[in-house]
Amino acid sequence: MRLRVLRAGADAVLVETATGEDTEALHAELLRRREAGELAGVTEIVPAARTVLVCGLADPRAFGAEVAGWDVPPVPRGRGAAVEIAVRFDGPDLAEVAGLWGVPPREVAAIVTATPFRVAFCGFAPGFGYLTGLPDHLHVPRRAEPRTAVPAGSVALAGPYAGVYPRSSPGGWQVIGTTGAALWDAAREPAALLSPGTEVRFTEVAR
Repeated sequence: MRLRVLRAGADAVLVETATGEDTEALHAELLRRREAGELAGVTEIVPAARTVLVCGLADPRAFGAEVAGWDVPPVPRGRGAAVEIAVRFDGPDLAEVAGLWGVPPREVAAIVTATPFRVAFCGFAPGFGYLTGLPDHLHVPRRAEPRTAVPAGSVALAGPYAGVYPRSSPGGWQVIGTTGAALWDAAREPAALLSPGTEVRFTEVAR
């Protein structure tokens, strides 16, 4: 794994990776090592698309040299407990996604529900998780013209990611369905249903 380690303040480093898959693997390894008690003092581990921020390091320089030599295994998928999100596959872009995949619209639900997803990182809006798991040939482009308002609960695809809009907002992802799941609830602990590293499975609800 090719890494670039940058200082980020007095007690943190930003670790850059070459691919999204490497970022997920590094994030999972950091979590595993912290749980095993190997990262004493580390306060935050925050993944993004191609980076992981590690905070609370007593010696950032030494950690940077150490992490560059780690043997980081790929992330196993579909082996742990998963958050299930029930979906009605009734989105306005369902037929377009089916055409891009070369399958009947009905088959989109079967493919998505059979795919083990994982939250790679969060962002865009509180509660929004970028889910990976679709193979390369099922990646789809963003819409040529973004919508000014995508309803809360919209299940959508863009590039290598799937995601669920936690609230109404502008967006250019391909909307394939809807869910009633509350992705963000300030009265809940934790407020976010999804967090980085969470396994996710979509299930189908009859229309």
